[in-house]
Amino acid sequence: MAKILGVGGVFVKCDDPDAYKDWWKTHMGVVPSEWGGMEWQSDGKAFTLLSTFKTDTDYFEPSDASFMINLRVDDVPGMIEKARTGGAKIIGEISDEGYGVFGWFIDPIGIKIELWQDTS
Repeated sequence: MAKILGVGGVFVKCDDPDAYKDWWKTHMGVVPSEWGGMEWQSDGKAFTLLSTFKTDTDYFEPSDASFMINLRVDDVPGMIEKARTGGAKIIGEISDEGYGVFGWFIDPIGIKIELWQDTS
């Protein structure tokens, strides 16, 4: 039976793709592949989801984008500090929700990034 296995990628438009990739490489440690995509290998525990929000949600604020990217990480405070060092706008405080630790920032092209560290 045909089925979805996960999200293959997130694609974004930006004025300077090379500068955007360089920011992610320099400040977040994501090295672009030889063809230019930014990818990383699963640790065998990851899963990907597609989640919907009502149009009037404020969860993506202060970004104006109609989407947000959630990244599974192993150290939310460490990744937030990397983003801060790179000039990202940090949103709110790191939050431990019992099932995971979360942190948020706005990346160089205005996309809200949510970091999630599984604590289950």
